[in-house]
Amino acid sequence: MNPHWNGQFSCFHLVAKTDEHPATVVQVRDIEIGGDDFVVMAGPCAVESERQLLETAESVAVAGARILRGGAYKPRSSPYSFQGLGLEGLKLLRKAREATGLAIVTEAMCPEDVELIAEYADIMQVGTRSMENYALLEALGRCGRPVLLKRGMTATLEDLLRSAQVVVMNGNPDVILCERGIRTFETATRNTLDIAAVPVLKTVSHLPVVVDPSHACGVRSLVPVLSRAAAVVGADGLLVEVHPAPDQALSDGTQSLTFAQFHEMMDDLRPYLALRGEAHEFREQVTAGRSAR
Repeated sequence: MNPHWNGQFSCFHLVAKTDEHPATVVQVRDIEIGGDDFVVMAGPCAVESERQLLETAESVAVAGARILRGGAYKPRSSPYSFQGLGLEGLKLLRKAREATGLAIVTEAMCPEDVELIAEYADIMQVGTRSMENYALLEALGRCGRPVLLKRGMTATLEDLLRSAQVVVMNGNPDVILCERGIRTFETATRNTLDIAAVPVLKTVSHLPVVVDPSHACGVRSLVPVLSRAAAVVGADGLLVEVHPAPDQALSDGTQSLTFAQFHEMMDDLRPYLALRGEAHEFREQVTAGRSAR
């Protein structure tokens, strides 16, 4: 480990990697995040209708996704944008889970909504704008559900781990970190994917790390490429936006994949994931050899 990192991150003692706690595996129903599997969460940015959600859930499940993403409550930059269906959206997410068996991840925006959302969600998402909403983080620490914590768009990794520490110190050890791109001076993409954040976080923290390539770039054609990069650098999974008709989406259509594009992306990931498995087996053999000496 870089000696500087040890001093920088070890103060977050509940989430920092140690010899006693090298890795956390977050259990979500029958899914393990942070273990050997590469877990893909996919679905629309916003829940718009029953047909839209169920069609998407069925398609991503066939392609290999394990978790359905979908926003019932949407924190939008513009007051004129679609703000989500609220409780009705949560009910549709539950219906999609019953129909497909997919687990559900959806966003909580304020402490007052945590208890209600926890009745429907398998994973509670913290959006980039809420990463430093400490009242929300404290409530999520008591919610009894795993938390997907997105990096703030202007947050450092130290800021991200500080927020994770708040969730854990309030009683919830099941936190999944999410690199979703940060705001830089570059304008060609919506944000800039900090791909180096993944190996750094995996080095200094025992928490699982996933990547959201959709928000990282905001450009549909780049999502598969960034997904492959995430797999190569050791991410534990992806959070990808998929929509039956992206050009008609009420939220984030330009970065959402069509069903066909998502299926193609999942097929293209297979050789990269196979290489990951081979590399993991090789490291285990090396470690076993050293231990036997």
